[in-house]
Amino acid sequence: MRLKKYYPKRNLWSHKGQFGYVLIIAGSKRYSGSPVFNSIAALRSGADLITIVGPKRAMDIAASFSPDIITESLNGELGLKHVPKILGLARNFHSLIIGCGLNRSKETEQAIREIIKNTDLPMVIDAEAIRAVSERKDILKNKKVIITPHTEEFRILTGEKLKPEVGDRKEKVKRWADKLKVVILLKGHIDVISDGKKVALNKTGSFFMTKGGFGDTLTGICGTLLARKVEPFEAAQAAAHINGCAGELACKKYGEGVLASDIFEFIPSVINQ
Repeated sequence: MRLKKYYPKRNLWSHKGQFGYVLIIAGSKRYSGSPVFNSIAALRSGADLITIVGPKRAMDIAASFSPDIITESLNGELGLKHVPKILGLARNFHSLIIGCGLNRSKETEQAIREIIKNTDLPMVIDAEAIRAVSERKDILKNKKVIITPHTEEFRILTGEKLKPEVGDRKEKVKRWADKLKVVILLKGHIDVISDGKKVALNKTGSFFMTKGGFGDTLTGICGTLLARKVEPFEAAQAAAHINGCAGELACKKYGEGVLASDIFEFIPSVINQ
């Protein structure tokens, strides 16, 4: 894939803000890694600035991981009382990532739905946010959305089981992308991406990319491309390619011992090739 279209040569007077501010709603008391995977992948793929919103423990860990990460701590797990604050923050950003590592509870699901319903930012919906919208698909109407499910999350979203055959996946992903009027990026050995009209396949990646976090890095890259005003179908394709190629390089170096965080050093290499 030719990435120059999404990463054109910058002029000398480029400044902060031209290349995307990404707001990330992620993390919980238990899952503190997801926000880091989202944010560093977003920064390494070209976002100018990211801010993560999540429970204090997860935010403290993220902030201590890198000085490049900006955090907004919540009192407790994400709930309805936090929605006004988050919607206020969202006005200063160019894209939204929501779902990775969030608490699994009814109130968190309600908060997720309220955030999605009340923002017009282009967004990436993953993990717990997929579960939340599965019960209220109507809130996706007229939104610029990339949904990034794995096989089980696709079943939760649609009620349909997927076969390993690519043909079955192409048909179902395209049909549901058209039905929901969103872009679906189905993760797998071969990623299947559709906007309901066209279907694209991504064959980059490695069978070593089974460690937790590789889906979160993909989501982070998607968020950056949306913030840089790339249309969702193209953003999903480019992100899958970048994440897969960077993952291949990390896996070549580390093999069985590869970690999702190892991908960070290789994302710029893929983009700059």
